[in-house]
Amino acid sequence: MGFFDTIRTVLGTNAEADATRDADPEDLFGMSTAYVTMEADLGFRSVGAAALCFSGVDSTDFSAVVDDVETILRAGEEETGTAFELREDSHGWEWVILRDDDPEDLVTSVHFAADEFIERGYGSRILAAVFGFERDGDTRGGGDSGADRVYWIYSFRRGAYYPFAPMRGKERNQRLEFKLESMLDGELGLESDESYWYPMWPDTAGGHPWE
Repeated sequence: MGFFDTIRTVLGTNAEADATRDADPEDLFGMSTAYVTMEADLGFRSVGAAALCFSGVDSTDFSAVVDDVETILRAGEEETGTAFELREDSHGWEWVILRDDDPEDLVTSVHFAADEFIERGYGSRILAAVFGFERDGDTRGGGDSGADRVYWIYSFRRGAYYPFAPMRGKERNQRLEFKLESMLDGELGLESDESYWYPMWPDTAGGHPWE
């Protein structure tokens, strides 16, 4: 089994079989207050983008659902200015990528997209929602300067969030991940089993998971 097949297994069938609670798109709204905590207490601000990762199905019906998701997001783009695009990465994952300087709009748009998949019977195809944060230099964080970009990943198969703090060379800043867990415990529904804190590495060094 290849590396990215393993990721699909962890975020997919294994996670579904071992799920401790059902995924609920309403969980995504917890990120609305988490953004405030991330900036005020940890010095991390939104990167101005978020994404929904899903596994496609080769069917006319599923294509129609994706078209409807685009229609919903296009309407949102006109109303809030939240730009979006759909792309497939080199590992075969499909992404709805959203860009907006307002974190509230990002959360709402991710929720709209996820809810449409679920309402149309394709909730099992959604793997994760990813929210990115960054900070300048070593402004805060108590010696965690080894990572200037972090992510909160919501696993739809586990119904919980977990932190991901990538570093150069595909290393993780686990100290910072545990700090994020401690700071956001109670504000987000967190994944208690660290074996499911699975990394979502980008295609290119220094990029986002959806790039």
